[in-house]
Amino acid sequence: MDVDVGSAPIIIDLGYERGEPPTYRSRQRSTTPSWFPVAMLSALVLLFAGASAGPAKSPLSAVFQLPVGPADGYALTETGTLLAQSYGQLSSYDLRTGRLRWEAGESTPSYRLRTVGNLVLMRPLAIGGAAPGTTAVSINNGAGRWARAGNVVTVPGSPTLLGVSGLRSFTSSSGNVRRVTGTVDAIDPYTGLTLWSVAVPGTAVLVGVPGPGDEGGRMLLIRDDRTATLHDLSDGSVLATAKLTLADYGTDNPVVAGGEILVRHAGTENVELSAYDPATLKQVWTIPVAGTFAVEPCGDVACLVSSHGLTGIDPATGDRLWSQPGWTTIEQQGRVFVAYGGQGTDNPIGVVDPQTGIVQVQLHGWRPVEGSGGDGLLVTRTEAGGARTMVAVARPGDTQPQVLAPLPTGTGDCQAAPGRLVCRSMYGQLTIWAYGKV
Repeated sequence: MDVDVGSAPIIIDLGYERGEPPTYRSRQRSTTPSWFPVAMLSALVLLFAGASAGPAKSPLSAVFQLPVGPADGYALTETGTLLAQSYGQLSSYDLRTGRLRWEAGESTPSYRLRTVGNLVLMRPLAIGGAAPGTTAVSINNGAGRWARAGNVVTVPGSPTLLGVSGLRSFTSSSGNVRRVTGTVDAIDPYTGLTLWSVAVPGTAVLVGVPGPGDEGGRMLLIRDDRTATLHDLSDGSVLATAKLTLADYGTDNPVVAGGEILVRHAGTENVELSAYDPATLKQVWTIPVAGTFAVEPCGDVACLVSSHGLTGIDPATGDRLWSQPGWTTIEQQGRVFVAYGGQGTDNPIGVVDPQTGIVQVQLHGWRPVEGSGGDGLLVTRTEAGGARTMVAVARPGDTQPQVLAPLPTGTGDCQAAPGRLVCRSMYGQLTIWAYGKV
């Protein structure tokens, strides 16, 4: 009989006579991999932990709030203090905890607060065209120390306070009077009394210059006849005298960079730049700087400003270090430096190294926050349509700012301190936020 092997299954039964694997009757080992239970347990732990935990904590958290008036000023100190005015009353708060340290009444609200050593210097609003004076308050307890007519300026590298009478149309962008008249008085910071005075015939440009080594700052006065006198700040005595080159001396000339006095002046054929020793007033070097219309200190480097951009030079030798087309200025923000392009400071380019001209962190679209963020720079950016403002930290070594969080609507007029951000709201409040690393 023929059998169709293509259509029927073939079964071969060998039986148990050939032997049976022992594990068929009693298995001694699990067929499940040994790692499987551990993996399942870990997954369950992560699942339940994630379900019980709340949302991730924001790197930006409110510490405390203060009511302030729309025109009331505030300032942050290097010692972690917030000085805030509220309708004529000056108060001091611990930035870390929000604890009130002291309150002091002030009949006339000030439009500007400055801290110098252990003093808060306040300049009240001018009334009736009269020149405003300066009032000093102790930063430790709010006690009034003294009040003087005119302005009070400082000299870098020295604790000395100088009382000056300046011409309003000739003040520097930093607020310190540069062209002065009458007398320059050294002020006792505790009593406000005059320690010594230097008479100024006509007018003069006042420049603070560093002293050699660790001797502190000195005062340079350049009179209308180009006579320059270098004064010791301890007693006002004259240390050196020189006749400087013919130049347009004013609020931006000369400048001090890297310890040298730099004067921009007309040369035999074009504009030149000369350096003078800050201790002897002797001319050190002169270089041509055609096309340069201003010189600015960029940290320890001097920046030549021209229509083409910025050029960094070594103030000790006049050697060119770098050139950056399109840059217009470099400003120090706390411990970092920010380069800008275009007019004013509306177009920040990035956090830069002024020694090399290298961009460390790109800042296109971000705006630096005034003050010091420690090793980093706090920046803000308003997104399209103005829906919200983001705040971020730019630190050298990062390729771009690290976003912290969005700010509430209507927040502005911000200042930074290490670990803190202070902003004014449209509702009449100062909010102090804490922030950490991201």
